[in-house]
Amino acid sequence: MTELVIVGAGPRAVMLVERLLARRTRAASPPLRITLVDPYPPGAGRIWRRAQSPLLKLNSMARDVTVFTDETSTIAGPVRSGPSLIEWAERVRDGRIPDAHIDDPDLDAELRALRGDSFPTRRLQSVYLDWFWRRTVAIAPPGVDVQYRPGTVQWVDDTVEGYEVALDDGIRLPADVVVYALGHNGREPAEETAALIDAAARAGLTYVPPTFTADADLSVLAPGDDVIVRGMGLAAVDAIVLLAEGRGGRFSRAPDGTLRYEPSGLEPRLHLGSRRGVPYRSKVSSERRGDPPAREVLTPAVVAELLARPGTIDFLDEVWPLIARELVWGHYRELFTGYPERVSVSWEVFRETLRVVDGDTAALRRAVTEVVPDPLDRFDVPALDVPLGEETFADAAEVHRRVRRHIADDLHLRTAPERSTAQALFLTILSSFLALSDIPVDRWSARSRAVDLPVTWHTFFSYVASGPPAHRLEELGALADAGVVRFLGPEIAVRVRDGLFVASSPRVPGEVRARALVDAWLPGAGAAASDNPALRELATRHGREVHVSDETFTGSLGRIDTDADGRVLSRDGVPHASLFAIGPFTAGMEAGAFTRPRSNALSLRTTDRVAGAIAETVATVSERRRSFSR
Repeated sequence: MTELVIVGAGPRAVMLVERLLARRTRAASPPLRITLVDPYPPGAGRIWRRAQSPLLKLNSMARDVTVFTDETSTIAGPVRSGPSLIEWAERVRDGRIPDAHIDDPDLDAELRALRGDSFPTRRLQSVYLDWFWRRTVAIAPPGVDVQYRPGTVQWVDDTVEGYEVALDDGIRLPADVVVYALGHNGREPAEETAALIDAAARAGLTYVPPTFTADADLSVLAPGDDVIVRGMGLAAVDAIVLLAEGRGGRFSRAPDGTLRYEPSGLEPRLHLGSRRGVPYRSKVSSERRGDPPAREVLTPAVVAELLARPGTIDFLDEVWPLIARELVWGHYRELFTGYPERVSVSWEVFRETLRVVDGDTAALRRAVTEVVPDPLDRFDVPALDVPLGEETFADAAEVHRRVRRHIADDLHLRTAPERSTAQALFLTILSSFLALSDIPVDRWSARSRAVDLPVTWHTFFSYVASGPPAHRLEELGALADAGVVRFLGPEIAVRVRDGLFVASSPRVPGEVRARALVDAWLPGAGAAASDNPALRELATRHGREVHVSDETFTGSLGRIDTDADGRVLSRDGVPHASLFAIGPFTAGMEAGAFTRPRSNALSLRTTDRVAGAIAETVATVSERRRSFSR
């Protein structure tokens, strides 16, 4: 019996198991035991576990979530299709999937009402992932035993025959092959966070550091307290939901259709600020009307040309300008071909103009003004990225009104059927993301790998394409109107002074003082400083964090170094033969675990490739064992 131990049992781990089992086509294959170890339930794991607030949701529609490969997947392994989240719900409803375990009336009601454009709760997603896990195990071919063991891996020891995996309950699991599929992890506080923790403790203040919102202790924030919240992305939106509706407040519709918030009196007063000063753009619900998206700038030929050049590729200098131009093309193709009545020249004419001005924002704005009458139809990347521009504000009330107006405008642009340029923009940035995966990670400059791709690009992509559902932004507006939320403006800075947290923006007079601060974002990468003992040991004993160095940057990426097939690189850079790692804690291009159906998703391609390498290693171990026994 060959022993494969997977450290982790979340979505990526189970998707990896499915890809491994898909390759077991020969009945005579040597016996294999796969053991997944995780303190959280298999399938859902920590992030998607059922035991969390029913108010927390995915930021993807039910029709945009799958864990299965399909006919678009360019993979070496067999395609084994399965239902997306909405297809699964429909099959459960009509009895074609009788083994979905739903014993909660609220979850059952949600499933019965789920539509393709619904944003499901994380709890319902956990049921889908639980079913996927049980289905994967149930159809395992003969000779394969798949087990789940609750627990936390503490360390992995080398043995004469392979490895020994030590669990926190004292159990030791033998392993021929070990795979780390740990998903998202916390870490020891980074320097600024540690300083704030220390300063807050000395001043008797309340500080909630970066963490996963479902795990944050928000009970320390008392009703009526002023609370500064840094960050306006998904973590901030989740925290606001838990501190408002989660404390008994209610949303209702006024006769004119306006959403209103009725406070419970248990909410704190939340003062929100960030670098941009505005929340992430809402998810798009419009449908494309014009010509299909097509890469005009960051084409395969252009990528090939970049790769043919000697030396490294710099994201900011060489690739970001191409993406910015591509986004311009995506927007205006949809506008001119989908709404010719709203422009004064044809797409054929304007595309020739774009070829000249798409890389010059000032020239683009002049050209667009002449042929696009409605300012809401006009687009350029700086205005998208920094919607408050260089604006300054007379006082706190003015910046609050300005951000409130921006939220209303964004909701209109991202949800109104006649504003489908937002959908085209989403498809274009998604295509650009996939184009970047064609560039091997080791071809990027050190600065690109350390800062530009994981921070600058990832943050921009999330801001544009991975924001909250539109109804969450509408609720944020209602909370602002009710006085529960106040907007502080852009470039927010927070310090401790005179025994209080003090927040200020250089573009707004005055400051806000509070006894509580929430840093509403996820912990940064830091494998060697992880709060997960197995990942920390992997980074400091069996493997290493990626270290990059050139004239642009020198330092660690905080992520585990692997080769293209997921093999962990040892401390001296040699790939381990039977030690693998896959997920956001590794240094490759990361795109989450589950994904959009029929999109030839990078995550499915990566998982299948790593599964192929693991299957080859398992076969090698089995053959070696048979040869020894002859």
